[in-house]
Amino acid sequence: MNKIEHIGIAVKDLDASNMVFEKLLGVPNYKIEEVLTEGVKTSFFKSGPNKIELLQGTNEDSPISKFLKKKGEGVHHIAFAVDDIVAEIARLKSEGFLILNETPKKGADNKLVAFIHPRSANGVLVELCQEIRD
Repeated sequence: MNKIEHIGIAVKDLDASNMVFEKLLGVPNYKIEEVLTEGVKTSFFKSGPNKIELLQGTNEDSPISKFLKKKGEGVHHIAFAVDDIVAEIARLKSEGFLILNETPKKGADNKLVAFIHPRSANGVLVELCQEIRD
């Protein structure tokens, strides 16, 4: 794992949360994107080398909507940048981590993503991110 790629924060109202984080970070979001397959609308902020992803569910069955019902707004996941997501999934699986999706899928911000179950990482949902290469 190379670095923390971003911290994902589940929010109920993306527009209201965008205003909060714009004031907090002193910069506007640089991208809003909907990931239809995940039922989520995202907004990205960059402050120095750090990125924050705000996530709002777009339907009642989305993982973010379920998270919000169970836990409320707050930190949803920590994402790590990796060079080779397939190799990293294999490495983590061999180390005993429970991988939620062993085949990477397209996520937001031009990334391939895979998730590690929170039970395997002290209650933290971990996302692996690899830049999609053309």
